[in-house]
Amino acid sequence: MRILIVEDTADVGDAVVASLERAGFACDLAATLETARDFLGVQDYDCIVLDISLPDGDGRSLLKQLRGRGDGTPVLILTAEFQVTARVEALDSGADDYLVKPFDLRELEARLRVLIRREKGQADSQMRLADLVFDPAARSVHVAEAPVHMTRREMALLHLMMSHRGQLLSKERLFEGLFSFDREDVGANAVELYIARLRKKLAGSRARIETHRGLGYRLDADDA
Repeated sequence: MRILIVEDTADVGDAVVASLERAGFACDLAATLETARDFLGVQDYDCIVLDISLPDGDGRSLLKQLRGRGDGTPVLILTAEFQVTARVEALDSGADDYLVKPFDLRELEARLRVLIRREKGQADSQMRLADLVFDPAARSVHVAEAPVHMTRREMALLHLMMSHRGQLLSKERLFEGLFSFDREDVGANAVELYIARLRKKLAGSRARIETHRGLGYRLDADDA
């Protein structure tokens, strides 16, 4: 899952990115509206965390632009304004949720998971496919009720594929969901490597990862 963080306070932005990346999200950090627009011009996101007060304008102007062109990407507003009217204005502008600064990083992560689940039509945090059960909130994976240990990146890949189960996902789409723009150390074969690791972890499950040569990968199950 890929998140755009629009926040100009360096220590806040870095803390948010570090926390969310530990939870398995790929994050891009923009300190200005201009940079955020550049990112949005070339990349789709599962959710946007948007500060209101930015060096080159009000974050709500970007929100209005997104909604004006029919972009329904979930947006969580960060604000230092405690007044109810400011929060109501943000929601009326199309925000899906908001947090008042200072905030707990754990609450931010939980709220983002709720927004993403809501966008994908999931009723609860658990995702199921045949005998495979994945709980992103608890960061747990079970196959036939037995726990399976996975690394943060393996869980991120599983989360992405479970969110699009039965759908063919290109290598490019998986790469975009797993890695941020600044990961220069990641090679083109990284997706193949993590697919191989995930397939090995799911070897005892009825859920399977299909390889469609030249097209991509699909997570499915015989009795799904």
